Amino acid sequence: MQNAQMTLNLVKLCVGVTTVDELAAWQTKHRRRRSKDGIDCAYHRTFQTPKRQAELLEGGSLYWVIRGVILVRQKLIGFEDGAKDDGSSCCNLMLDPKLVLVRPTPRRAFQGWRYLDAADAPADIKSGKKDQTAAMPHEMRKKLADLGLI
Repeated sequence: MQNAQMTLNLVKLCVGVTTVDELAAWQTKHRRRRSKDGIDCAYHRTFQTPKRQAELLEGGSLYWVIRGVILVRQKLIGFEDGAKDDGSSCCNLMLDPKLVLVRPTPRRAFQGWRYLDAADAPADIKSGKKDQTAAMPHEMRKKLADLGLI
């Protein structure tokens, strides 16, 4: 079993999206495809290619910052060369389509993506009757996270 402390992740701002449901709908409509390996996935285009790809593929995820709070993650499943709409080259971050809610964690704005060590990554929200955080409206989760209560 892999040591969770060794996992490397990415964190990125989710610009133009205000909720996790919006992200899911947008990815379903605009960013679904099969990888070169034939795996059904979502993808995200980014200008910079991560240099630590092997580490990221050992269980890493892309954590999305939505309106100043990390709310959700997607498992990284690969990297592919791509092209933006204007024809310029980019890196496609290949993602598991499943969105996993995480404990809301405030995060200041930044450009591009950043590496995120496992020790700094928010924990997943367990889906079950004991943990009702996932059922809370986004604004309530954000306010509670801003207050340090969740």
